[in-house]
Amino acid sequence: MAGKPKLYYFDGRGKMESIRWLLAAAGVEFEEEFLETREQYEKLLQGGSLLFQQVPMVEMDGMKMVQTRAILSYIAAKYNLYGKDLKERALIDMYVGGTDDLMGFILMFPFLSAEDKEKQRAVIVQKATSRYFPAYEKVLKDHGHDFLVGNSFSWADVHLLEAILMVEEKKSDVLSGFPQLQAFKARISSIPTVKKFLEPGSQRKPVPDDKYVETVRRVLRMYYDIKAN
Repeated sequence: MAGKPKLYYFDGRGKMESIRWLLAAAGVEFEEEFLETREQYEKLLQGGSLLFQQVPMVEMDGMKMVQTRAILSYIAAKYNLYGKDLKERALIDMYVGGTDDLMGFILMFPFLSAEDKEKQRAVIVQKATSRYFPAYEKVLKDHGHDFLVGNSFSWADVHLLEAILMVEEKKSDVLSGFPQLQAFKARISSIPTVKKFLEPGSQRKPVPDDKYVETVRRVLRMYYDIKAN
């Protein structure tokens, strides 16, 4: 019997969080090794585990996988969260891509200065409410089913719920004008595996704090300031 997937990243969200979400939604238990020192990171580099010299890295099914999108695609396909045919897979890729674009405005938020954070918060809410959430509201309304693609739970649903909760951390009532998304959030959050991941004590990471930022900067030797979008 194959062992549990092992995730190599920092003890925080970053690019690994979507991988944690998808594994959890699939009901897959996983282990984590947190990078806390430069020496740990260099050991992975020297051992040839990081093909492109970067994390996230996931050890799974005898592979050492890097590149977040490739890892997510593999997990989605392995656990039947990637649609029933090529058309559904194309839609899932399209919706995940859009959600990724929205998440991109949030990913580097913890590394911004206090002044830039306030500017970026406004950008995140504006992009979510004027571009991304209206699109998904229309998809759900036109589709008429409980899920974004077909009539079954998929990677696209997991990814969108993750994004919704991230934006709500910036503005708690951001879904007030989107009834379809409100209902979608409630439905997907009640799926047993997702519900378990949302409960206290799970491997879901909290909002990144100063300790997380300092650890990432130290391990990756980030000596420059991140600028707002």
